[in-house]
Amino acid sequence: MTPSLRRRLYKDRYLFLLAMPGILYFVIYKYLPMAGIAIAFQEYSPFLGFMKSPWVGFDQFRALFAESELSRVMWNTLVLSFMQIAFAFPAPILLALMLNELRNELFKRFVQTVVYLPHFLSWVFVVGIFIIFLRGEGLINNFLEVYFHQTEPVGFLSNPHFFRPLIVLQVIWKEVGWGTILFLAALAGINPDLYEASTMDGANRWRKIWHVTLPGIRSTIIILLIIRLGHVMDSGFEQLFLMRSAYNKEIAEVLDTYVYYKGIDQSNYSFATVVGVFKGVIGCILVLGANRIAKKYGEQGIY
Repeated sequence: MTPSLRRRLYKDRYLFLLAMPGILYFVIYKYLPMAGIAIAFQEYSPFLGFMKSPWVGFDQFRALFAESELSRVMWNTLVLSFMQIAFAFPAPILLALMLNELRNELFKRFVQTVVYLPHFLSWVFVVGIFIIFLRGEGLINNFLEVYFHQTEPVGFLSNPHFFRPLIVLQVIWKEVGWGTILFLAALAGINPDLYEASTMDGANRWRKIWHVTLPGIRSTIIILLIIRLGHVMDSGFEQLFLMRSAYNKEIAEVLDTYVYYKGIDQSNYSFATVVGVFKGVIGCILVLGANRIAKKYGEQGIY
């Protein structure tokens, strides 16, 4: 270790100490488990362990791409992910813009607290609420019967056409409040002089949002979008596992649930690892590509 590096570490020792829990989290739970990728190249048996399980090269990858259901599962995963990007990703931005326009600080904090709360609920609780409300004798169908004279209950849970919109709606309801935190922080960093100058130029509230507010948080939006693209192959196992049923299993089968049923449930751990590696490679390619496009058009990107 060079003397200059030692001086820098000593000078910023409190900052490094503050960052240490986060660093340890990523080292322990993100980097060390990457050694398990070796299972993807083995016919892994938990009774033989890493060292004695036979090596099979790329046979597990060939088995993955030879699966007849892979195209359907991939299609379901991509459709659901891009629906969430199209609808769930902009929702926190819109909510942050609306909260930013509130002038009553007490009411603003109350609304923020209310919309933050669903984030801390488990998916078991969230899915349970939706099932209670949307089942045949639930509140929504009772409302339609009383006020719209609906004679037959709507099959929200049995009709597969409702599955994807319900998944996206659940994600929005649960995460929209939590997602506003970064955008509200970015909005707080916009120079107030820009709003005063736009007022002097005769801009109304909508013009201020379009020409001052949105450009002020554009870099934050792009960075979060790039990061979100890295998770495009992740659809959320717990939520989909709970919402999956015999009525919607054809469109509810995504990579996360496919890994569970084909890899974990059938004790084919090597196959499950191969799918994880495949998802990671696709996510890495999307992040690198999106970051390159963002930098090409003058944005900062994530590195």
